[in-house]
Amino acid sequence: MIEFDNVSKVYPNGVKALTDVSVQIEQGEFVAIIGLSGSGKSTFIRCINRMHDIQSGTLKVNNINISQLKGKEIRQFRRNIGMIFQSFNLVKRISVIRNVLAAFVPDLPAWRKFLGIFPAEQKMIALEALDNVHILDKAYTRVDQLSGGQQQRVALARALAQNPQIILADEPVASLDPVTSKQVMDDFKRINEENNISILINIHDVELALAYCDRVIGINKGRIVYDGKSADITQEILDSIYRSDQAGSEKRAENE
Repeated sequence: MIEFDNVSKVYPNGVKALTDVSVQIEQGEFVAIIGLSGSGKSTFIRCINRMHDIQSGTLKVNNINISQLKGKEIRQFRRNIGMIFQSFNLVKRISVIRNVLAAFVPDLPAWRKFLGIFPAEQKMIALEALDNVHILDKAYTRVDQLSGGQQQRVALARALAQNPQIILADEPVASLDPVTSKQVMDDFKRINEENNISILINIHDVELALAYCDRVIGINKGRIVYDGKSADITQEILDSIYRSDQAGSEKRAENE
């Protein structure tokens, strides 16, 4: 379970990215986070794995107060959370399987890190993860030879190799064409249902959010203005989520 209790996040320039956010997300939920650029969507999910620290309130993941974690505890905590980015965050000059194996690098002894040698068991996990997202045939292909959709599947396979309880996806389909976006969302939905992995996806495409996610959290100016079933969303609710304060949104977007 992920629990926000009156969480606020303020950036050094004074911008309030999140204000008094309180929400609970149960294990196995597939949740879309929607809102304007700069509304606090990225901040919301990046606080969950301590990419951003909060200023006040309490944020717990599986009853762990993550603000109290230090050093090695943070690294160990993050092993249970896969993170996927719009830009894929892959090393494009090396093979697909080497990118997936990067999920294991933090746990390798120093000599294996230095030599780049991975145990057979980890290689099998990496290949299984690639098979899970239907890209096993590209295992030994350089990443820079793949399409955008294929690269995002590699990023998803890398997250799956961690055997995570939670996957956080920050605009994972924003740079993809409509057909490829649906294919990637199909993968997210299937993985959520088959593995009971909690998936929180920050997404601009409202139609995709409503079609694939059971629950939607709408954020406007750092506050949750809607939290409920996707099926219950009306145009009036969407208007409240996407109500614009252009100057404020632009300033907040600089920190997202």
